[in-house]
This record gives sequence, structure tokens and C-alpha cells, in this order.
Amino acid sequence: MENTIERQIIYGKNAVLEAMRSDKDIDCLFVQKDISARTILDAAKKKGILIKQVAEEKLTSLTGTPKHGGVAIELCACSYCSVEEILEQSEIKGKPPFIIIADEIADPHNLGAIIRTAESAGADGVIIPKRRSASLNSTVFKTSAGAAAYVKVARVSNLVDTIKQLKKQGVWVYGMEADGEPYDKTDFSGGTALVVGSEGFGLSRLVRENCDKVVSLPMFGKVNSLNASVSAGILMYEIVKFRTRAGGK
Repeated sequence: MENTIERQIIYGKNAVLEAMRSDKDIDCLFVQKDISARTILDAAKKKGILIKQVAEEKLTSLTGTPKHGGVAIELCACSYCSVEEILEQSEIKGKPPFIIIADEIADPHNLGAIIRTAESAGADGVIIPKRRSASLNSTVFKTSAGAAAYVKVARVSNLVDTIKQLKKQGVWVYGMEADGEPYDKTDFSGGTALVVGSEGFGLSRLVRENCDKVVSLPMFGKVNSLNASVSAGILMYEIVKFRTRAGGK
């Protein structure tokens, strides 16, 4: 499979409605600010599709034509899976789960880089929230260097509920935060989920409260933080170290 993918755009009210009624994975609905599209908006809200109000010029640029009817959708570059399918991956391997959770990572380049490293590190899958998060659009696919085609990604309505579900399955959940315990004093053996916080705000409050442990990376320079995808990559391979020792990579 090639490591690039073009944006898939559908426009026009009838075409957009039919796409939403189908089983297509939709990344985003674009609606012109000054038009009425109640039926489409209601359908999008019912399915939990991200909605963006944009100017007419933006829609014309996006679709390549002024005859867009005031609405357009971008299809996801890859399909989503369920959390259960991610857990099934570890069962197939006969190994403890290894999961990455992206807590409101809004930058598609960061999400793509996280997915790329997750694939390289042998993670079973990545979990993202439906709201306030980048999704599997063409930018994420390109930044992941195609890894998004191979890593299972689940998009869930409530991260806290998902974390609780994983804990019931025997998965230990580790959050990443600057004030956490040093990562090198943490035992990442067994089923592991690593939670990566958002670029500007870190872990959301309820997500942090539901982590089993919060860990951090030491900072020795003048800059007191790392890019989310970089710090995630470091900790992913720390987890790999424990899994390799246990024969569980």
C-alpha cells in the first residue's frame, strides 16, 4: 500500500445524506455558515460526526467547485474498529494487551506520528475520542507513513468509560504528565495502556483520575516539555523493553 492517500470529499445535499445513511466512516461534515441544512445537521449529530461551520469560499476550495450545495463531508482515510477488536489482537498474539490512548490529541501530525510509532512498537491498537480529537483523515494517514492502514484505531464516545472497561480486562493504565513518577521507576509488565495527553493541556482531569499511575520523563534542558508524539514514542519503547524481557513483544 502506498504511504499517501488523497482526501475523499463528497458534496451536495443528496449525496451527503446518502453517505451518512451508509456505513461509510466520516471524518467531518462541512456546512456553509449562511445556509439551512437542518436534516443533514440532525443526521450528523445523531451519528456523532464532527461538524465544522465554514465560509462559502472554504467549501468551494475544498470541493473544487462552487456548485457544492453548501455541504460537504470528508471520508476517513481508514476505517475504525471497536475496542473489543483491539483486545482480540492481543488474544491472537497470545500476549498481554498493549494499547495507546490519545486523550484529545488535536494536531493530526501528532496523531499520525503516534500511530506510526505504535505500529513500529507492536501495539495492538490506538484509541481516540470522538470529540476534540484529530481523526483518521488524510493528514493523519500521510504523517503515519501509511501505518494507519495497519494499526487498529477505535474512536469512542467516552474515554473514561473505555479506561474503566480496559481495567476490568486486567489492563493497567498509565498516564503521561510532567508531574508524574519517573518512568524508569515504573514496571510496565503485563497488560498496558499508555495515555498521551493533549498538546496544550495534558491529560484531562477525569482521565487522569482514572489512570492507575501517572509517569513522567526527566527534563534536563532549558525547555521543560517534549512534543506529545516524541514523549509517547520514548515511553512506548520503554514498554517494549519490559514486554521483550517477558517474551511478550
